[in-house]
Formats: sequence, structure tokens, C-alpha cells
Amino acid sequence: MTENPAPARSSGVQSVERGFELLEAIADADGEISLSGLAVASKLPLPTIHRLLRTMVALGYVRQLPSREYGLGARLIQLGEKAGRQLGSLAAPELSALVHNLGETANMAMLDGDMIVYVAQKPSPHAMRMFTEVGRRAHTHATGVGKAILAQLPDERVERIVASAGMPTPTRYTHGTVSSLLADLQQIRQRGYSVDDGEQELGVRCFAVTVPDAPTPLAISVSGPTTRVGEDFATRAVPLLRASAARIGEELNRR
Repeated sequence: MTENPAPARSSGVQSVERGFELLEAIADADGEISLSGLAVASKLPLPTIHRLLRTMVALGYVRQLPSREYGLGARLIQLGEKAGRQLGSLAAPELSALVHNLGETANMAMLDGDMIVYVAQKPSPHAMRMFTEVGRRAHTHATGVGKAILAQLPDERVERIVASAGMPTPTRYTHGTVSSLLADLQQIRQRGYSVDDGEQELGVRCFAVTVPDAPTPLAISVSGPTTRVGEDFATRAVPLLRASAARIGEELNRR
């Protein structure tokens, strides 16, 4: 059988590009996809897909499930953890500047499957402050950073994410239905930032924005007790958040 390969999109190594296309297709399918599904998603010939999958399965970056579908391999976990630590180090100066200028805790989080994971934090100097452990995973619908990231995605993908992760309601203000979440995301898209107003923890308010042009969905936030974090705080915080997010995005794209 003669293959009819798609043209390379850049001057890079074509097989490497195609391998990453398959990994992204598996990830976009929520971690499980058939061979025919990969062919549709990647538009690559089946012999090429077979050859690349054999290599990636042997290396541990892809695994074949009992259903004969393919999923992401465990070896990617170590790479993801190291990438997350590097992202945190890159963002640290900007988070420190936010704490210096606003006096409240600053965080950065990334989308990891159907949850968000915190990859960096700079704590507030106040005795009463927010603290989130780096590496902690949280639901997207109940956090400022999570909602900021969801607002950048199509509603269909949002629905898949919350269907997979569930929608627990830690407080009475947390979204418990997809319809209320989608309505909130529409407002976030219009104003350009998200607000967690007691949705993760009562008495805590958070403002968050996404990092533009990031290679993976990222968001940064500032959060603190509602006694200190009100509307006047938002007026100061949002422009600083946007400027920091833009600089982080620029730095990511330089590397």
C-alpha cells in the first residue's frame, strides 16, 4: 500500500510533528480514542498511525487499553510534573509583583485533563490569607482560575469537562448546573476576567485572567478575604493581572 502523507507544516521533523498530533488527538478525546478516531482527528494514513503508535507505546507515552482504544501513557506524567514546575518558576517574578502591589495571594494554574492544577503561588504577607498547595487539583467550575480557562473553550468542551469531573458544590454559591455555569462563562467572556465569589470557600473572593497565547490553558489570579477584596480591589487588580498575564505569555513564547 502506498501512503499519501500530508505535507509537513513546518521545517521540523515530520514524524515528530505527527507523533505530537496523535498525542494531542488522544488528549482532546479525554484520554481514550480508537484507531479510526485517530485517523479522523489527525487525517494521517493508517499505516503511519500504526507505526507511530507502536513506537510511542513501546516508550510508554501511549498505552493500549483492553478495549483496543489508545490512551495517554504514564511516562507523560513525569514530563507534565517537570513542565509544571518550570512554568511555576517562570511565573514567580510576576506573581511576586502582584503580591507586592496588591497585598493578596497570587496563583497560577493550568488545565490538566478535566481539572485544574496549581503550578505556582506567592502568599500574601497578611496573617489572614489564602493558601493553596502547589500541585493541588481542583474543579474548574468552582475556582476563579478554572472558570477563566473554561471561558476560553467552546461550550461543548466545557460540558464534556464538567460531565467527566462532576460538579460538587462546596458552598451555596457554587455552580451546581451546567446552565448556570455557561451563563457565568458568557459574562466572563464579555468582561475579560472571572470572579470566584465564595464559590470555593465562603468569605473568599478571587479575580482571575487567562495567560494569552500560552501553549497550554493557563490562568493567574489574586485572592483574599472579602473584607479586603471588594469592587475597589477589582479596579486595581484586573489591569495588573492582565499585564502580568501578557508578560508571562510573551516569556513562554520566547522559549
